[in-house]
This record gives sequence, structure tokens and C-alpha cells, in this order.
Amino acid sequence: MTTYDSTSDDGPSRAEENLGLRPVPRIAIQAFCETPDVATVLEKAAADRRMNKAHVKIHMGGSAAALDFYASAPTPNLLFVETREKRDAVIEQLEQLAAVCDAGTKVVLIGHANDVGLYRELLRRGVSDYLVFPFDLFDVIHVIGDIFLGQGSRPIGRTIAFIGARGGVGSSTIAHNVGFSLSRQFESDVVIADFDLPFGTAGLDFNQDPPQGIADALSSPDRIDDVFLDRILTKCASNLNLLAAPATLERAYDHGEYDFDTIVEGVRTGVPAVVLDLPHQWTGWVRHLINTTDEVVVTAGPDLASLRNAKNLFDQIRLMRPNDLTPKLVINQVGMPKRPEIKPEDFRKALDLQPTIVVGFDAQLFGNATNNGQMIAEINAKSPVATQFDHLAAAVAGRTVPKAARKTSLAPLLARLPRLGRKAG
Repeated sequence: MTTYDSTSDDGPSRAEENLGLRPVPRIAIQAFCETPDVATVLEKAAADRRMNKAHVKIHMGGSAAALDFYASAPTPNLLFVETREKRDAVIEQLEQLAAVCDAGTKVVLIGHANDVGLYRELLRRGVSDYLVFPFDLFDVIHVIGDIFLGQGSRPIGRTIAFIGARGGVGSSTIAHNVGFSLSRQFESDVVIADFDLPFGTAGLDFNQDPPQGIADALSSPDRIDDVFLDRILTKCASNLNLLAAPATLERAYDHGEYDFDTIVEGVRTGVPAVVLDLPHQWTGWVRHLINTTDEVVVTAGPDLASLRNAKNLFDQIRLMRPNDLTPKLVINQVGMPKRPEIKPEDFRKALDLQPTIVVGFDAQLFGNATNNGQMIAEINAKSPVATQFDHLAAAVAGRTVPKAARKTSLAPLLARLPRLGRKAG
């Protein structure tokens, strides 16, 4: 429980006392306040230079407003909720809030009673801290730092690896659009790391020509920190940054199994989601990244080579990660005119799982997006494909899809599949 005897202004002594506070990572923070005094302190904290990377929104209305808001919206990385209720009412509010919060959301309760028993009960129920008013902006920043940067705190970022079952099935396109959806749908920072060093397309897909990127990080692994990463990351959109591949053939890209670990760990320390766009190859370092990432997405085309390779990938990944979630399967480019295709049902039987999304072939939509350096949602936000990417983004992030977007995106396509496909073999 964090308590303070009195508030203080941003005077020189208080500022000097807190010079060592670290900058807050690129996280989404929302607050629901009951009193103007608490809202004012949080607003001052949000304006501090150490909060420059965080995305902060402050609302009034306390827990009741939070419950209403999150009934149709995803919860942020960190949520402040003020309450003036007694212990039993606070516990009841917390139980209601837990029902609408995503699993990865940290909660700090702001109260007005110095109650050690309540504090212990809140911690037992998963609350990250109980902050007793009055406090000042430095206390807020300190609490956030303890949660996300303190000793023993877990890395913020969820790593999501995308790999194609074969070349040309659109794994990078899926990865980039899902990364874009994550940054917009959940209003928190995302980094897309393009690991296809000689032929990566992330720069082209986002219409960027970054002067620096992943090659610079590989050449200086001992320098990777927040300042260095800020210099080599390229901003593509609101909340979205790119760690670009050099995409040149001036040298051979032969790397050791653990060469990319420092980069991935450095990025995920300060960013809520890291998309790893992996090349279609099976090297020691690709295998290692797949084995150590939080989520894996395999993209396949509706053809026999994709089915065979996807089966091999899923079998190997299940052996490597027996206690982890099964990889997600995306079947892409379904319904190309005059092309015999293998049905999603055959993939389901061979891999013993349903595809997470089945993306229809649309040469004009995807061609326009590629040629313009835009994502599908930028070309046509109402496209069913954009909705599919939103659902896949929510699935790999372990988050809840906003209710406004909860529409089935597979039914219209699956209804057509018997006319499009053929059986394997």
C-alpha cells in the first residue's frame, strides 16, 4: 500500500528528489476518477516528461463509469480506479471490474482510507497496488515504474511470431496488418520487427525507407536500451513503430542461434506488443525465436505444399512447446479463380485444429494496399478482411474483441468453400 502524509507541488526539492525516476514505457493508461483532486494529480503526472511515451486518458465517474465503458471497449495495460467506498463495497466493485478486464491489465485502486486489511485483500485478488490519497505526480510515476520496471517485474511486451508454411503465402502481409490492428484496436504501442534481413517487405508495406533498423541493433547488441531503440525505430502510424530489415544483398546474413535475443528482450521491455515477422526458413535462430515467443501464427495457402509444411511445423512446434498454446493457423488467398484448392476442412483434419481466420483472395484490395504502402484497414476499414485482422489481433494478444466489432468474419467465406475447394490427395 502506498500512502503519503501530504501532497506537495512540483517544487524544486520534490523534483530534485525524483530525478532518478525512469521514463514510463510505451503503455496505455486509463483512469476513472471520482474526485477532481485525484484527476488533477493524474493529469499533472500525464504531462510530465517521464510519461511522454505513455498514452494516458482520464475519465470521471469512478468504477461505475469504468464498468460501463469497458463493456464495449478493451481494457488498457494499466487502469487506475478511484473509490470512496468502504471495504465490502470496494471488494464488490473490484469483482465487477474483474469481469470486464482483460487478463493482462494491471489495476491500481485509489482510495481515501488507510486500511491495511483492505490492502492485503486487494493484493490477494490481483490488484497491483492500493494508492491512498493524498499523493502527488511523482508518487503516481513511482507506482507505475514499480509495476512495469521494478525488480522482478516481467517484461511488458507480448511477442507474436509470424511464419509462412511456404514462401509466397502472405505471412508478412498478415503480420503487418495484425500489428497495425493491434496498435489501433487496443491503443497501445506495437513494434513490428522484420527479421527477413535480405528481402523484408515491412518498409515497403508501410511506405517507409528507414535509414536504420535491425542491422544496427545486431551490430551493437551491447548498446540496446530505450535511447538506442528510439533512434533506430521508425514511426509508421499512431502507436506503431517499425524495426526494419536492411533489404540489401551487400552481405550474407548468417547469424547464430541467440543473436536476436538481446533485440527482442530490449524491445519487449518497453512495448506492450512485439510482432516478429520471420522469414520462411528453418535455421537455428528461427527455430529458437519460435520456441521462445509468446504466440506463433502459421500462414498457409490452400495448396498441398502448404498443408504438408504446416503439418510439419505444427508437429515440431507442439513438441518444442508442449505446455504452450497451440499456434494459430491462417489460411490465406482462398478462392483464386480457376485454381484447384485444398479445403480448410482438410487442414482441420490434418492439423487437428480450426483455422483462426480464412482470408479470401482479393487481388484488387491487397494489390492496392501493397502498391500504396497502406494496410487493408486504411484502404477499406469496413472490409470483412479488416475485421478478420482485428479478430486475429485480439486472439494473439490474449485480449477481448470490443463488442462493437464482434461479428463473425468466417461465415460468408466458409459458405462458399465447398464450391471453391477440392479434397487433399
